[in-house]
Amino acid sequence: MRKPPSIRSLAILSLNKWEKGHVYAESLIQHASQQHQLSPADRNLLHAILVDTIRHLRKIDFWIQQLREGKLDATTRNTLRIGLCQLHILGIPQHAAVNETVNASQKSTRGLVNAILRKSLREAESLEKETSALPSDIQFSHPEWLTTRWIKAFGKADTRTLLEWNQQPSQTIFRLNPLKNNVHHLLDEIEHITSIPHYPDFFISEGLPPKAWLEDGLIYIQDPATSHSVELLAPLPGETILDACAAPGGKSGNIAAAMQNAGQLTCTDSNPKRLPRLEENLARLGVTHASVEEWDWLNYPPERFHQKFDGILLDVPCSNTGVLRRRIDARWRLRPKDFTELQAIQLKILENALICLKPGGRIVYSTCSIDAEENQLLIKTCIAKHPKLQLVSDLQILPQTHQTDGAYAAELRLSP
Repeated sequence: MRKPPSIRSLAILSLNKWEKGHVYAESLIQHASQQHQLSPADRNLLHAILVDTIRHLRKIDFWIQQLREGKLDATTRNTLRIGLCQLHILGIPQHAAVNETVNASQKSTRGLVNAILRKSLREAESLEKETSALPSDIQFSHPEWLTTRWIKAFGKADTRTLLEWNQQPSQTIFRLNPLKNNVHHLLDEIEHITSIPHYPDFFISEGLPPKAWLEDGLIYIQDPATSHSVELLAPLPGETILDACAAPGGKSGNIAAAMQNAGQLTCTDSNPKRLPRLEENLARLGVTHASVEEWDWLNYPPERFHQKFDGILLDVPCSNTGVLRRRIDARWRLRPKDFTELQAIQLKILENALICLKPGGRIVYSTCSIDAEENQLLIKTCIAKHPKLQLVSDLQILPQTHQTDGAYAAELRLSP
């Protein structure tokens, strides 16, 4: 029987695939875990190595540059990346990190990999000192253009705080589901749960909460930043509400809870592959008054939707700049031109959704972006084009200020 690949071999292979730009890190981890039937411990190790290597990529590449002169092929570079990550970021014991990484490397480069990893241990103090003097975009592993953009928007001090925030592992946060009875007693059944100030139903969990809680819909894994858009929408029992970009259903669950399962909730998404998960999540959360269907809001809406809804939640596709701590690939896939291209898409979606709003109705536009081009400036552009539309209020949540994911939400109301 063929021996299964080691976790370090899987990390190198996954990083090679990731670098080609077509696959997300989480998808690679899930695929490797299923294909090789990894134990929870091995899956967690693969996740830690791959995700933290990607998170600290520019800093690790600086270390390689200091430790080795000359060119390296892609696989050898990725081998060194995962080795240095284990030694200097994850703190994995030296013997295991070096030996396992060397064994996972190509036979022709094992001597080189071994020498560089051991050299990094001897020179760890000088590497740390040199790293602390680096520009913040390298020290905290973000694209230079993005860091420059944020410095213009937020200033140097706030940008540095934001970069530091993005470098921390994301926390496991869940909210209690008020559609289920007596859920607050759950908090007495488990230790290591911390409440979040100003968000009474959200809690930080050290490790994953009990699987049964998730399966029974008693809780939902969700960052508190997602709650602001639903609070602005303020859906009421008996209303007709649209969640236009609904998958996977977290905000839909919040809306349903506010409506107390009374009224009509329509949940749409443009990707048919996401609809089964959306339906499953709504059923698990105990949502009983929702219908689910496929619709791409880049298209002119069907006549049956025209002027139908009292309120619309429009959580549009965006740059993800508010959730780079959580979505580890996004910072490396993002390009400066994306903001302009995304704004055109967002404005088109918003204008199509407006057709479906009742006179006097309200629409909440939301993103998980912290960049004005997708948020305040887009709303200003939309209002200028649609005089019957008024901005009631808006809210920008910033990780460096609020210590949650970043998010933006704007409540717009259509004149009767």
